[in-house]
Amino acid sequence: MNTELKMALDILEKEKDISKDVMLDAIENSLITACKGHFGKDTDNFRVTIDRETFDFHVYVEKTVVEEPENDVTEISLAAAKLIDHKYELGDIVQEEVKSKEFGRITTQNARNVILQKIREEERKVLFNQYYGKEKDVVTGVVQRYIGRNVSVNLGKVDALLNENEMVKGEVFTPTERIKVYILEVKDTTKGPRILVSRTHPELVKRLFESEVTEVRDGTVEIKSIAREAGSRTKIAVSSNNPDVDPVGACVGLNGARVNAIVNELKGEKIDIINWNENPALLIENALSPAKVVVVLADPEDKTAKVVVPDYQLSLAIGKEGQNARLAARLTGFKIDIKSESQANAIEDFYEGFYDDEDEEEYDLDLDYGDDGEYEDYEAYEDDGEYEEEPGYEDDGEYEEESGYEDDRAYEDVPEFEDGES
Repeated sequence: MNTELKMALDILEKEKDISKDVMLDAIENSLITACKGHFGKDTDNFRVTIDRETFDFHVYVEKTVVEEPENDVTEISLAAAKLIDHKYELGDIVQEEVKSKEFGRITTQNARNVILQKIREEERKVLFNQYYGKEKDVVTGVVQRYIGRNVSVNLGKVDALLNENEMVKGEVFTPTERIKVYILEVKDTTKGPRILVSRTHPELVKRLFESEVTEVRDGTVEIKSIAREAGSRTKIAVSSNNPDVDPVGACVGLNGARVNAIVNELKGEKIDIINWNENPALLIENALSPAKVVVVLADPEDKTAKVVVPDYQLSLAIGKEGQNARLAARLTGFKIDIKSESQANAIEDFYEGFYDDEDEEEYDLDLDYGDDGEYEDYEAYEDDGEYEEEPGYEDDGEYEEESGYEDDRAYEDVPEFEDGES
């Protein structure tokens, strides 16, 4: 048994995941190349046999038996053939063993290069297949160094490139720091696989939830939509395929343990988790949380929606620099127009198509929000702009000025004091 060859192939298979069969084929090709280089003849009459059990190999040159050979590489005389075996006759093929140890230094070097080239090709192919299977997935890498404004991240057997435009603004890494990245693309090149990764892709958040939340991983809870502004805030809409499982609660975890683990990985990025709803009006209402919504007028065909919020909730609904409204629009796929109650009431025909047939002076805000089809506490506005139940008044009995109500609007049940009483 050729124990040295067996040990070398075992190491290659274990460390580089290159199969023995592939390497044995490479050795066969290298020996044939060496034979052609040694004899200086470009012929196809060289044969290599390798025992796949003992790893012993032999090299043969096949020669045709003739009376007077003209080419000593391809032909052999009948007399010489008879010395090998007396049964040979003219026209027979004789296999004559070639001693590979007699090859010269240059020939041996060429054979070695053939084997090394095959090892490099197979190693590159193995790495490409390994990481190509992880494309669109999240992996953990170790920060190596900055290359200009880009970052080199080691993924174990190969380095990936985190481009500046795929990094969260303001995020700074230190060498040897472990980070999770989303594999965007894996390309096969002559120098090995070229891997591009991202820290800003919305799918990064989805994959992190799959790793942290068992219900998401097994399909009980489904992430229906994601809208993300990397480094600042993410909104995700979730639904449950099991009526006994609360999708939001499953994603948040006990005392927020699950979502906090993801927030920590994203360096403090805020995450809003809302319930998915097939009713676009309810979905938009959920998407605008934490802002409270009075009414949503949604057009599923045009993918547009008008949203009315209380005056004091307008800035919250829009969010800082419009972020809350922008993320809600991306999450739902609707173009959302947000108005305060005062603004909506000042626009003629804003509620067109939503009037009550019996009294066109009142707005019918029936959007099937509840079992009775009416949104609680926000139906029937009077002509003078007052609530029937008048919620939200301050302790002094007056509504805040930004709501648009007059200063003399007060609670109806404020007690009247007698003369002389304070």
